[in-house]
Amino acid sequence: MFGRFLEQLCNCLKVLLGALIALLAVPVGMQVIARYTGIIPVYLWTEELATFLFVWAVMIGAMIAVWEKTHFDVRVIPDAKHPLMVLLQDGFVLVMILGFAGVFAWYGIEYAKFGYIQNSVMMRANMMITYISVPIAGVVWILFAGYRLYEAISTYKNRAVN
Repeated sequence: MFGRFLEQLCNCLKVLLGALIALLAVPVGMQVIARYTGIIPVYLWTEELATFLFVWAVMIGAMIAVWEKTHFDVRVIPDAKHPLMVLLQDGFVLVMILGFAGVFAWYGIEYAKFGYIQNSVMMRANMMITYISVPIAGVVWILFAGYRLYEAISTYKNRAVN
């Protein structure tokens, strides 16, 4: 049940990521047209907006990657065959993700508070709009990696019994 909820959350994040990438094309396109053709004036706010959208796209992409097991995973030894060793390999990666996610979630709150007292130069937007992506990503990584660790332990228990 919880796994299904997390799968739906990931699907929503994928839609949001697609929308952010589509939106990112607008200010970047405006910058390119303005710089190389002179058809439209150079708007400085487009650079800030592109940066904000890019930061969110990266953080959401990282959230999706944790769910799909394609993030923070570098194999330095061959994949294990024995169920216990598979659990240890996968478990180590997931525990490390959980550790980093905890740091992002915990310290990201202070980072977001710091952003709250700042405004961007051109758009005058509150910087918490961007900074809040750090603790949100940390919390989502904890949910996703925690569930994946639960799945890895369950898979090991099922193989050990059979």
